[in-house]
Amino acid sequence: MTFLPTDEQRAFARSLDAMLTTADTPSAVRAWAGDDPGPGRALWGRLAEAGVCALAVPEEYEGMGPLPVELAHAFVELGRHAVPGPAVETVATAVLLGELARLGEPGPAKRLLPALSTGERTATLAIAGTEGARGGTEGVRHAVPYALDADRADAVLVVRGEELWRAPGHGPVRVSADPARRLARPAPGGELLAEGPAVAAAAARAGRWAMLATAAQSLGVGLALLDRTVAYARQRTQFGTPIGAFQAVKHRLADTLLALEFARPLLFGAAVTMTPGDLAAAKATTGEAGYAAARTALQVHGAVGYTEELDLSLWLRKARPLRDAWGDPATCRAAVLTARS
Repeated sequence: MTFLPTDEQRAFARSLDAMLTTADTPSAVRAWAGDDPGPGRALWGRLAEAGVCALAVPEEYEGMGPLPVELAHAFVELGRHAVPGPAVETVATAVLLGELARLGEPGPAKRLLPALSTGERTATLAIAGTEGARGGTEGVRHAVPYALDADRADAVLVVRGEELWRAPGHGPVRVSADPARRLARPAPGGELLAEGPAVAAAAARAGRWAMLATAAQSLGVGLALLDRTVAYARQRTQFGTPIGAFQAVKHRLADTLLALEFARPLLFGAAVTMTPGDLAAAKATTGEAGYAAARTALQVHGAVGYTEELDLSLWLRKARPLRDAWGDPATCRAAVLTARS
């Protein structure tokens, strides 16, 4: 089995990188964390034009998917550029609706999927019995978790056991470690979109895709942090010498690079197989590597790394929430052991 990207996949990733580099993403992140979602929505529209939104949508609903490997490449770039918004949850919603249609419940897909594919609408998803946008894949059965960016998404969907609901709204937005990750509980009630065993099966598949996309974001965040830290280590001097020349700094940066490069094949291997064990291994490894990159970045930058004015903070504050979203390390390791037993 090979995990090397094709020429088309490389070109797709390069095109996203070029587009996001010129898009002033840090300004969009800060606006999203505040009171102006406009720049973030505009950025999402450009990503939709590039085909990102269609990667998880079946062709019969104006999509190009399912294409998990291409989606992993795309979400690495989204993480590398700290793109705000419920991108992972929109993908998970698309997968859930597409799987429901495949299992004989096409109604919700016909209503919602075309707009998700074109980027005209965004969605967020909370799966009861998990910690959804905050944590792992185990939790109090049917307890509704927080939904990411419920106040900004066009549709808030909730899975409760074998029922799929469209929530009528959301509760108060809570403080998050990352201000651009806005958390709120979906309001109770709303419209029942589907019910039955197909809902639970579709939700399980959606959770696997969310795990893949979040793992890819974690890898991208870690790579961005490492790039910025290496550049800083070359510029910052102590005793007339760039701090990157000091052995302790070299070793720390090398360890960070090794962890990220070890995580990369696990991520794309999981995108090829899409098995629960491989996905859990990739999620745990990329999450830990991204968080380790954040700790290294903060240590090398020193006090300046704490300042919100520095763009570095936008990535620093994403690493820990992404590590725990859609499967925290402990839950993922347990899933790996279960898959191998």
